[in-house]
Amino acid sequence: MTAELVVLLVVVVTALAFDFTNGFHDTGNAMATSIATGALRPKVAVALSAALNLVGAFLSVEVAATVAKGVVNLGTVGGEDLLLIVFAGLVGGILWNLTTWLFGMPSSSSHALFGGLIGAAIASIGMSGVEWGGVLSKVIVPALLAPVVAALVAAVGTWLIYRITRAVPEETRGRGFRIGQVGSASLVSLAHGTNDAQKTMGVIFLALVAHGSISADAEMPFWVKLSCAIAIAFGTYLGGWRIIRTLGKGLVEIAAPQGMAAESASAAIILTSSHLGLPLSTTHVATGSILGTGLGRKGAEVRWGVAGRMAVAWLITLPSAGIAGAICWALAHVIGGLPGVLVVFALLIALSGYMYMRSRRAPIDPTNVNAEWEGGRATPAATDADADADADHTSANH
Repeated sequence: MTAELVVLLVVVVTALAFDFTNGFHDTGNAMATSIATGALRPKVAVALSAALNLVGAFLSVEVAATVAKGVVNLGTVGGEDLLLIVFAGLVGGILWNLTTWLFGMPSSSSHALFGGLIGAAIASIGMSGVEWGGVLSKVIVPALLAPVVAALVAAVGTWLIYRITRAVPEETRGRGFRIGQVGSASLVSLAHGTNDAQKTMGVIFLALVAHGSISADAEMPFWVKLSCAIAIAFGTYLGGWRIIRTLGKGLVEIAAPQGMAAESASAAIILTSSHLGLPLSTTHVATGSILGTGLGRKGAEVRWGVAGRMAVAWLITLPSAGIAGAICWALAHVIGGLPGVLVVFALLIALSGYMYMRSRRAPIDPTNVNAEWEGGRATPAATDADADADADHTSANH
């Protein structure tokens, strides 16, 4: 086995590791509101989301094509140099994903990946190593518009829902919308698979092109689709409970009608972006939708401090992951060849292990993920009956 083939295998394993972190990092995008309103039990929610992410990964490859050809300038680099850029970018993205997960902050896995690739490409080739036109039109502009559009759609949807159902008894309305959330949350999970799993497919495709295993015009190999689908589904099943708690309870006190409005808005926007080949941040969309439900419901509480911290995390994701990707590339490049890649890979394992051990100091109990928030911190959750009564009381005030 040649050294370049070993590097390719390490890159593929690292890409699937990123896909795994993407899964548990973004589970909350689809299921946080359904768990928060009691529409689905936590374990059932993540199992359903995992299954639908698996299916969604096979529905399209438009986003994968954008990732494979729209970030790194393939005309300026190839072979082992391109493999090293892809590897360093993936490591940078994984480290940022794990850092934000540790603090329960729903940042964008997509931007972490793009940031890592951009940083590694700049460190290796310079500014010419990045397809800036593609980054601007298919990453930056959608990142700015997506949460705003999602918030507006969800706000209008929430207002209409409460307006149309104002004569429906509170108990009946809550029960009906909780049932509806099962369908809307499922659609978000399916949409997530069509968008986020493909990003890792695109990266592996890029690595295969660099190695010479396939040409740049080849179709996506089936084993790449299958492995990426399984990796993101497995990560989703484990559930990123810290981020689920933040999205479900930390941003808006959400009731079932709001949850269905948020999920419907998110699904529509993500599916549209997947069809157009836009590697949209599902985190930005889901967060914008949840925020919009707070704006669309009279008297709803929106925790602007939490929203502000999320916005800061969004702004620093690209540059932070970029810096991490550049550092990883520099370390691997200085050591050189296969040894350099293996050293960075070992460093990734060590840092991942450290972050996991840190997380165990304050573990999140999935059965208590609906803890109420007071002053930005979680307190023990109320019973399901108390939660339903509180939601009905709030809706009655509306």
